[in-house]
Amino acid sequence: MGVKGMLLFVIVALVLVEVEVVAIDNTDGTQIALDGCQRKCGDVQISYPFGIGNSNVTHATCFLEKSFELTCNSSTSTLIWGTNIPVKSINISGGQADMLIFVSVNCYSNDSGNTITYSPLHNLTSIPSFTISSKDNKFISVGCDTFGYLNSFYDNNTGYSTGCLTRCYGNNVEIKDGDCSGIGCCQVDIPPGMRKVSTLVGTFENFNSSLTFNNCSYSFVVKNGDYKFLKKHLVNLTYERLPVVFDWTVGDGTCEGGTNACKGNSRCVNSDTGYGYRCQCNPGYEGNPYHPHGCTDINECDTENHTCLSKHNCLNLIGSHKCFCPKGQSGNGTKEDGCHKKNFLPHIVIGASAGFITMLVGTCLLYLTYQKRKFIKLKEKFFKQNGGLILLQKEEESSHTKIFTASKLKKATNNYDEKLIIGRGGYGTVFKGVLENNTIVAIKKSKVVDADQLQVEQFINEVIVLSQINHRNVVKLLGCCLETEVPLLVYEFVSNGTLFDFIHNENKRNHFNWENRLRIAAEAAGALSYLHSSASIPIVHRDVKSANILLDEDYTAKVSDFGASRFVSVDQNALATVVQGTIGYLDPEYMQTNQLTEKSDVYSFGVVLAELLTGKKPFSFVKLEEKTNLVTYFLSCLKEDCLFEALQVGILNEGNKQEIVEVAIVAAKCLRLKGEERPSMKEVAMELEGIRLMSKCHWINNRDKNFEEIQHLLPMSSSSEKYEHGDSSSGSHQNTKYDSIIKDQEVLIALPSGR
Repeated sequence: MGVKGMLLFVIVALVLVEVEVVAIDNTDGTQIALDGCQRKCGDVQISYPFGIGNSNVTHATCFLEKSFELTCNSSTSTLIWGTNIPVKSINISGGQADMLIFVSVNCYSNDSGNTITYSPLHNLTSIPSFTISSKDNKFISVGCDTFGYLNSFYDNNTGYSTGCLTRCYGNNVEIKDGDCSGIGCCQVDIPPGMRKVSTLVGTFENFNSSLTFNNCSYSFVVKNGDYKFLKKHLVNLTYERLPVVFDWTVGDGTCEGGTNACKGNSRCVNSDTGYGYRCQCNPGYEGNPYHPHGCTDINECDTENHTCLSKHNCLNLIGSHKCFCPKGQSGNGTKEDGCHKKNFLPHIVIGASAGFITMLVGTCLLYLTYQKRKFIKLKEKFFKQNGGLILLQKEEESSHTKIFTASKLKKATNNYDEKLIIGRGGYGTVFKGVLENNTIVAIKKSKVVDADQLQVEQFINEVIVLSQINHRNVVKLLGCCLETEVPLLVYEFVSNGTLFDFIHNENKRNHFNWENRLRIAAEAAGALSYLHSSASIPIVHRDVKSANILLDEDYTAKVSDFGASRFVSVDQNALATVVQGTIGYLDPEYMQTNQLTEKSDVYSFGVVLAELLTGKKPFSFVKLEEKTNLVTYFLSCLKEDCLFEALQVGILNEGNKQEIVEVAIVAAKCLRLKGEERPSMKEVAMELEGIRLMSKCHWINNRDKNFEEIQHLLPMSSSSEKYEHGDSSSGSHQNTKYDSIIKDQEVLIALPSGR
């Protein structure tokens, strides 16, 4: 090879080496500093978000925020923060920087006396992004009879301090090198989050005993392990600056506050100092999380940072790695389990087992699918059988009727848990349920009954009508479920039990005064009057009784009928339930006509009024062979002028005698044997409401003077029917007044057994 050829080879080699160095340098730069920015100053590497000046490529600043701007003293190759703070190192992953900070010094002389030296840790500590690391530094005071403080202030009035003191009393014998436990040298831990920090050092006054060997005191913050106390430091501490570790954060908010400076494959971590945040590479990645290129994947297999037997058993993945065994061997390829030669017998057993399990699971799935389809078809059958198609056809009329699925009601009642039963009747059971929207409801689950197509259509019509009823004293029918063998009815839940409980339960009766009884009676009468005359289609209740009058949390009456699960037409203008009434409340005319009408409801309500007055059950056994009928007993008391003796204990007082008499008169009218002689529910409701109004009038006791006004409030009453209270001599007069009412009840009808 000639000289020219050799020269050309050298030039090409130099160019290739330079290109390789530049490429490597650029690769490092992408992970450390921004493109076109200085990457080193002396021996200190400059990592973004720190930087010097502007990029010579993009002309943008080389630092993220003003607080991260640095300068490089070219003459000393020293990296400087601010005006004169040397930077020793920058740790990106840990969010720390080591800087050299001045030592506070205070020297004492007999001529100048004692002074206290105050030394701030420069302007760095006034920036919220920088705080002194409480884990990596100590606060140290050196000297005899010396005190040192480390102060931190957030504003003019808020801050805290820490410090320590040493006393030698002229004794330097006990002072030893490396011992900073309180004699000649003391140290304390630094509280977290200290900003705007200053050190203060001073000497106790009037000390002369230490001057012979120590007349200077020192206080400083120093990185753990970077200062060792020596006895000669009491005479002269040669350090002007010492390294201090600062924690730094970026931003002025939190990770949750919006966008942050964290780049690809990194995560944001809130600062424990309460200001700003840090960025960290995700597990399996390395690099500078603040750099636009973000963090890069670590090849654990090449770096030996893996858990596999060797790099040959290691497969690098993005952000992680995977261990494996060569073909023909078993195991997971990790250092813990290793790899082994395969034993095919377990595979055969596993394969056979898997095949059997697959076949078993497949059979089960087929069976479950068959059962599910069968269940769906059964629900469709019940839905059609119970009139679901009829309900869907009446779109406009049924818009107020909600159709519940069987699964939702089953879930609402915890599979119809017996603990949730709130009532039982001859036609079914009532459960308390909680729907998915936390609405509490009462769900009526009926007993199995047979129904022809006509009854089904009439049932759907009645559900539509009842769903449209919106009266404050009628329990709201929310909807129904038609997917079960017998329809489920969903009502609003009334929380305070039944009127029957409050009359006959001694614990509840103590809080059940006359005013509440009269109000509840008026509300129930108003509800029945509404059903009879104000509903879109008149509805006959047919099972009026105190057990069907519920009370809510405010003791407001709510008329209910949970037994009404099937309906028949009385005529084209009225609907009524198939329920045949309850013994003791049943209209005597029913035994002759086999029909229950609006006047039947009036009779049953009269029994409820008698029950409210006397506190006795409609039909009871005093002894095994002795039966008591409330209607007979009540009317007899009216006839024999012993009404007040028959009242339930606690009702009567001097202010309500007249009201009780008026209510008793209304009850007696309702209990007339012939239905045509009974008042309508509208008249009963008006009468009871009039009595309530009288009770609120201040002139109620002056009855004789305001007789005409009372007659106006009670339009059903007549002077011949008023039950005037007075002495016992008026008994014959009262008997004459009530003969027309009582004589119809003298013949008792033996009623058939019922629910």
